[in-house]
Order: sequence, then structure tokens, then C-alpha cells
Amino acid sequence: MRQLTQDHALELLRQMVRIRRFEERAAQLYTQEKIRGFLHLYIGEEAIAVGVMDALNDDDPVFGTYREHGHALVRGVDPGAIMAEMYGKVEGCSRGRGGSMHLFDRSKAFYGGSAIVCGHLPMAVGMALGDKLRGRDRVTACFFGEGAAAEGEFHESLNLAALWGCPVLFCCENNRYAMGTALDRSEAQTDIATKASSYRIPAEKVDGMDVLAVEQAARRAVAAIREGGGPYFLELETYRFRAHSMFDPQLYREKEEVEAWKARDPIDLFSATLRERGWLDDEGMSALEQETEAMIDAAVAFAEAGTWEPVEELARDVYTTVEGE
Repeated sequence: MRQLTQDHALELLRQMVRIRRFEERAAQLYTQEKIRGFLHLYIGEEAIAVGVMDALNDDDPVFGTYREHGHALVRGVDPGAIMAEMYGKVEGCSRGRGGSMHLFDRSKAFYGGSAIVCGHLPMAVGMALGDKLRGRDRVTACFFGEGAAAEGEFHESLNLAALWGCPVLFCCENNRYAMGTALDRSEAQTDIATKASSYRIPAEKVDGMDVLAVEQAARRAVAAIREGGGPYFLELETYRFRAHSMFDPQLYREKEEVEAWKARDPIDLFSATLRERGWLDDEGMSALEQETEAMIDAAVAFAEAGTWEPVEELARDVYTTVEGE
């Protein structure tokens, strides 16, 4: 297991803070109607994207859900391109066509979020199968919420991945409420890892609020996959501090429960650990916050200065002309 160093620990913290502040700014911009449509924030779940992504190689394909701003940032997608995409500008990573839920950057092997619950699991299995047939040493990581476990594609994907021995890492971000329904009101079997085990896929539960626990589990899983062990499943137990989307009044969970989970804030917990080790002080944290604020300011400025797609190009990539017709 990789030994934790001060530089590595501070980088993990840096990535989590970048996600948190980026999401907070996105929420602010949404209220100002700079960002429109749906907006799903990753606040509270930062340790998962940071911990898992750190265990992957740069060329390992990554598929995200519609709550994928954090995954894109950690993967290295340019913050300005992400913000411009959320603004709907041509300079966005999907040319302004995808918005918040469809970030994409092939140069970073980030194959995007999907607004369709569980719609990307078959794509991840297909990508992994293609790599296996071509003899590529890659692991495809696929992030999704526990709500996906109620979909048929979930079971089909796990079954085929196990049957064909596909090198895919399934990362279930279990935040307990999907869109707004408690897990025990929608699933007879609430242990998601057990569902994966039923397909003979190695599966384990992980504290998704502990970035080191996530990283260690992800490294074990990725190592097992690379050794030819086929797919691996991580159920990452977490909690979104904000609503499902900006339109969600959150009437389905008690405020006391939310506050109890906030006491396990992954950033606060990890910061405290680093302070105990003497690796972080007030000055260092202040410098990190200032660096993050500058990054976000630059991303917002890039988006603000971006251009809208000309009306005459709105049908681009939607229709095509067949030669000879």
C-alpha cells in the first residue's frame, strides 16, 4: 500500500477543496441565472472522486454520472472549459451542448456524465471489453449513484462484466436517497455490495467520507483488475450535503440527519488529520484557499468572456446530409 507523504496528503486536500469551492461558486452563479437548466452538486462527496481517481492511470477511461463536476476537475479537465460548458458557451468542454450533466474531454479519457440514470454502465462495460480484446492495460472506472441499482442496465452490466471478465471498476456512490427516495423504500435489499457479489464480482463497502480509505480501496481494486481478476465493485458510503438538484426542496430527510452527516465532512476530517501530523497550519490552509479562489475566478472569467453558438449552427451534429441526396 502506498505510504502517505506530506506532499501527497496536501494534494488530496487540495483536490477536495477545489471541488467544494467550485461547486459553491456554481450554486451562486445558478441563483444569478448565469447557469441554467439542472445543476447537481457534489458537495459532501468529494473524497470519492479524489480517492478513486488517484488510483487510476491517466489513460484509464472514466465515466461519470450527471453529478460529475468533481470527477471532471480531478481528472484534469480544464476548470474554465467546465465552467464555460455550464454557461452553455462554445468554449465549453462539450462546445456548450452538454451543460452541467454532459461534461466530456477525450484528451483526458473522461467520457462524460450521463443524464440517464445507469445509462453509462453498459458503455463502460463496452469500453472495458474493447480494451480486453485489444490487449490494452487499462481499467475503466464507472461512477454512479445507488439509485442506479434499481435499473435493469445495472444488473445486465454487472452480469456481462463478470461473464466476460471485463476490466471495469464499478464505483457506487451510495448517498442513500437517490433523487429523493430513501434506499429502504425502493430496494428490498439495501446492501448494494451484496447485489454485486451475487454476480461473483469482488465487492466491498468503503467509508466514502474518508479520502484515505477510498484511495486504499481503489488501489486494491485497480491492482486486482490489472492482474486479470475481472471487474471489481466498490460501494462508497457517502452523503450529499446539498439537495439532489437546485430545484429540490429536500422534504424527504430530516435536518438533524443532514447536520449529523456534516459533522463527518471529508474536508474537515482530513484537514484535522493533517494538522495533527503537523503537515498543515492556518497559513497553509489560507494559501490553499487563495489558490483555489484564483482558479475559480479565472474559470468564471473565461466562461463570461465565452461566445454563444451562432443560431445558424444549432443543427450541427444533429442532422447530416447523405452524399447524393
